[in-house]
Amino acid sequence: MKRLLRTRWFQLIAVLALIAVPATWLLARGRAPSDDALYARVKRSDFKVIVTTSGELRAPKFVKITGPQNMQQAEIYNGVKILTLVPEGTQVKAGDVVADLDRSPVAAKLADVRLALQKSEAVYEQASLDSTLNLSKAREELHTALLTLEEKKLSRDQSKFEAPSVQRQVEIDYEKAFRTLKQDSMDYRTRTDQAKAKMSEVGADLERQRNKLRIVQDIMGAFTVKAPTPGMVIYIKDWQGKKRGVGAQVSTWEPDVATLPDLSTMESVTFVNEIDVRKLAVGQAATLTFDADPSKRLTGTVAAVANVGEQRPNSDAKVFEVRITVLKPDTTLRPGMTTGNGIETLGIKNVLHVPLETVLNESGVPYVFRRSGAGFTKQEVETGAMNDDEVVITKGLAENDQVLLSPPADKDKLGLVRLPGSKVQQRPANGDTALGATKIPVKKP
Repeated sequence: MKRLLRTRWFQLIAVLALIAVPATWLLARGRAPSDDALYARVKRSDFKVIVTTSGELRAPKFVKITGPQNMQQAEIYNGVKILTLVPEGTQVKAGDVVADLDRSPVAAKLADVRLALQKSEAVYEQASLDSTLNLSKAREELHTALLTLEEKKLSRDQSKFEAPSVQRQVEIDYEKAFRTLKQDSMDYRTRTDQAKAKMSEVGADLERQRNKLRIVQDIMGAFTVKAPTPGMVIYIKDWQGKKRGVGAQVSTWEPDVATLPDLSTMESVTFVNEIDVRKLAVGQAATLTFDADPSKRLTGTVAAVANVGEQRPNSDAKVFEVRITVLKPDTTLRPGMTTGNGIETLGIKNVLHVPLETVLNESGVPYVFRRSGAGFTKQEVETGAMNDDEVVITKGLAENDQVLLSPPADKDKLGLVRLPGSKVQQRPANGDTALGATKIPVKKP
């Protein structure tokens, strides 16, 4: 009987032990989250800080296709409309028609110039006739005066045998004839000079009208815009960033209709905010992706970073223009394509790093919740550079450590485990309000 009781006692103890072990395990496990997805593992690898922006492809070298550039010489000061324009991306040869401009303003000016030219020609013809008539009369008067002088000379020669009074009268008549001839000679020269001046004046006006007619005719011919060289037609953008197409205005001050870019050299033009631009420098490597072909990835280098910010349309923020030269562009690239640019501003070899959301800050001390056995500890860490997703850990964690992605429910009950020799001083709380856990202000590169 005693043996039976002892056997049952041992069975009872065994059952209680079997019950106690799972309960103890469950209690210990209750301190840690039950989902492994709440943890992140500390990784060791190369760390990069990437500034990501979107940009637009552009060809820095191009040939302009322009309309008439001397319209002000034809007194056409207002812009003219583009009536037709070949589709963007069209491959053209030298001399191919690219666009036609509205000729109505220059057609009206051409009619006015032709009318003015006809008037100038009539004035020139009238001046020529008047000059011919006046000089003909002057020559006739000069010839008559010369004959009269010769006649008076004969009379003077014959008066030698006459009375002195007759001789004197004949001498006076001769003197008058001589003076008349001299005056007529001077008048002829004056009228000749007047005729030359008049003809020069009306001739200059006639030539001016002829030149204006040639200019207007040349301008009208230039209203059919042709490609100066072979290439692909790319529309240009106005100061508002809109592409200039059919219906847009072309003027002397903005004569460009389109461009023929050199596709052997391409660059991505992007705009970076004033926070990130201080990280950028000429020569930094960049990776370019394309919305038109997500599988394509090309490399590039930062070619220029603007020193002065600007305000883009429909935006209040100041941005800085950055140009990225595409290395080894291929034939599929086209100006105007949207690019995704990843500019590597910092690269560190073989460092520990964790996701940003795992590192918190309390009273100026950065820390993580590190998994320790079945539980976790509130561990101070020392941080380094960070990017958009991760932060470098220089002290406080080891490779393959696990850290919580979000604080546990009983985070306020855990004490902070400080780093040996830590120089970070905890800031005292203001008043009775305890400082909550916030994201750390990690050191930036």
